[in-house]
Amino acid sequence: MQHPLVERARQFASDAHGRHEQVRRYTNEDYIVHPQAVAERVAEFLPEPEVLAAAWLHDVVEDTDVDLDEIRQLFGDEVALLVEQLTSGPHSDDLERAERKLLDRMQLQQADKRAKTIKLADIIDNTNTIAERDPEFAALYLPEKYAMLQVLKQGRPELFALARQIIEEGLQQLDQLSQKPPYEDG
Repeated sequence: MQHPLVERARQFASDAHGRHEQVRRYTNEDYIVHPQAVAERVAEFLPEPEVLAAAWLHDVVEDTDVDLDEIRQLFGDEVALLVEQLTSGPHSDDLERAERKLLDRMQLQQADKRAKTIKLADIIDNTNTIAERDPEFAALYLPEKYAMLQVLKQGRPELFALARQIIEEGLQQLDQLSQKPPYEDG
């Protein structure tokens, strides 16, 4: 049986993402499949209820109308701290993407090792098929995630190794696509 805190987080995340009719890019599945995948992967290594609640909630503040105060009130300080460490921004509108990603890395560098483990699970789920589904975006996205790995080394080593492997394989796949000879008339 799932811990009541984790079940409340699951339901809250489902409702928050569902209210905004969010779906996964490329598959159009309900967005909640992503937090579920992250929480399931994290549960293999860190089964503490606060960590699993944060895994379910890791994108709620960033992607919905929920704020950290609401997370703190409903789930406590520890869950709110982990979610805060995992939440990108808010960033100034005049910052370029590279500057925003640098700020995100600086924030994650200071994060709790449990938050880093959640972020590794997040990266694994987000990068697993990106090279084949969207090579053009993957060419931008995968190097960003590879750079992010440098500040996530304190997360679970098994997840770090898997995230690194997936990113490196995706980059190799992109490299092979770019090496294809041009079409020649015969």
